[in-house]
Amino acid sequence: MRHTSPPLFVSVFLFLSIVPIARALDIGAIESASAAKGTWIESEKVYKLTFPRDDVKVIVDGSPLPPFMGLTTWISFMGGREKQAMVMGDIVLFGDEVNPAMSAALDGGLEVTALHNHVFYDHPRVFCMHIGGEGSEAQLAASVRKVLDAIKRVRDGAAKPAPSFGHEPVAADISSISPKPLDAIFGASGTAKDGMYKIVVGREVSMPCACTAGKEMGVNTWAGFAGTDDHAIVDGDFACAYGELQPVLQTLRRHDIKIVAIHNHMEAEAPRLIFLHYWATGRAQDLARAVKAALDVQREQHATPAHQHEHHD
Repeated sequence: MRHTSPPLFVSVFLFLSIVPIARALDIGAIESASAAKGTWIESEKVYKLTFPRDDVKVIVDGSPLPPFMGLTTWISFMGGREKQAMVMGDIVLFGDEVNPAMSAALDGGLEVTALHNHVFYDHPRVFCMHIGGEGSEAQLAASVRKVLDAIKRVRDGAAKPAPSFGHEPVAADISSISPKPLDAIFGASGTAKDGMYKIVVGREVSMPCACTAGKEMGVNTWAGFAGTDDHAIVDGDFACAYGELQPVLQTLRRHDIKIVAIHNHMEAEAPRLIFLHYWATGRAQDLARAVKAALDVQREQHATPAHQHEHHD
């Protein structure tokens, strides 16, 4: 029997029945909630807000870097399908702005999807934080406004970016971290060396070589502690699969753990992993409890049925 393709109008009807049409944007709601005006880009049906960072002069490898050359925050809105609208953006930040801006984004219901540098030898250091989200235009734009306001509060407090987190330095070369209390918090045995302490939690991914990469190949979450029990630093890395990154970020920020990078470490692994790096100062046990809280949230997310597949729509 000869098979023929359905008429074109039938194919179009079926496509439209399955794929919802993107909604038109309420630009007035965006402008009102964000307190800013942008540009309508007809070719992509996108409304874009831009904010050049001309408030702080940046030198890269000895040359001034104008906002046009990569120091412009942008936020773009487009009509959604399942929800009214979606937003994506790239926020240009200095070091002392990153975590206040990230907390504002997360508290406002936005997702933070990357945090990284774009250049070397920049003074002051510049970072870019990528955000996204879905919802109503007013809700998304109001959340964007909270991020911009958080940045403004930092700069209103100090015209120049701070050179450090402002914590008392930790003498890591004479560490004396007690391992047993931290073992008890993590429910596992860590490794002690020269008065320092490290806990490593491995996971596995499938690689294109038809092999499995695990803990010793760098597929792991870890926390390292140095200093003393009463005055310690913690730094580390969380390996997050789909659905885990946002809850982990939220938990760490609620405990005032500073996020310093969000990026990928591999390509074509399954499941795809995003790694976040963090830093904080405080009592060793308090820091350990904060990291353990994020580990618990991550495990809860990993155990949910919704986590078993990635979103490809």
